[in-house]
Amino acid sequence: MQLGTRWALGGSVPSGLPDVVEIALQAVEGDLAGVDTDTSTWRWTLTWLEGKPVIELDDGTVIRYDAAEDSATITQPIASDEDEDDWI
Repeated sequence: MQLGTRWALGGSVPSGLPDVVEIALQAVEGDLAGVDTDTSTWRWTLTWLEGKPVIELDDGTVIRYDAAEDSATITQPIASDEDEDDWI
């Protein structure tokens, strides 16, 4: 059984993660470095599902690992625009 953990955005990545997941984490953190948003309190949450890591950031960004493809998928939350016209 593997236990999950939490760590601060920009902090040390837990050991045991596949290299491609670490690359995905670095990509997300690199993108956030250029955003004008206060991320000082944001944290990553690591959960192991069926032996595979699923990592979620406090803003809703999720990184999932596919062992068969040795790939990581980054899913970012959709920003809603409150000024959009309602079509209904």
